[in-house]
Amino acid sequence: MRVCLETERLILRNLVPEDYEAVFRWCGDPDVARYMVYPVYTKAEDVRTWIESLDPDDPDEYDVGIVLKATGELIGGGGIYYRPDRDLWTIGYNLRKDQWGNGYAVELIKALLEHAGKTRDIRGIEGTFAAENARSRRVMEKLGMEYVEDVILTKLDGSDSYPGKRYGRMFR
Repeated sequence: MRVCLETERLILRNLVPEDYEAVFRWCGDPDVARYMVYPVYTKAEDVRTWIESLDPDDPDEYDVGIVLKATGELIGGGGIYYRPDRDLWTIGYNLRKDQWGNGYAVELIKALLEHAGKTRDIRGIEGTFAAENARSRRVMEKLGMEYVEDVILTKLDGSDSYPGKRYGRMFR
């Protein structure tokens, strides 16, 4: 979905191909990709190709870049994604390592839920994270989510699998 929102500290907007070098700063960082299902990007141009594949008109995907209001820097991305098979919205986020621990992921998800909730029925949310990733567990807890089940997460290229957790929250 096309989005341009502001929170107290952030501007949330759709990514554009010209963002590829800024996005590569976190997608190409092995420490950031460690807990993500995508493998580490090794070429910035591959990030551009991925951004070009995004559909900003898809009403079931609120996928945005996270820009710091104070500096104008693009520091991360994420969103909420409707899953009709589960009648839930999944959440996702990804930030540059130097921006971890500032509460930006929680601010992002809350703003998108509020925005989408004006026109969409949001029955509940869920998210998965690597079991070792205590920071993501804290994000989900701050969003009021609770443990649902253990899962196995597998990198999109099949190169690795690791234990994960699914957390969720029902709104109605």
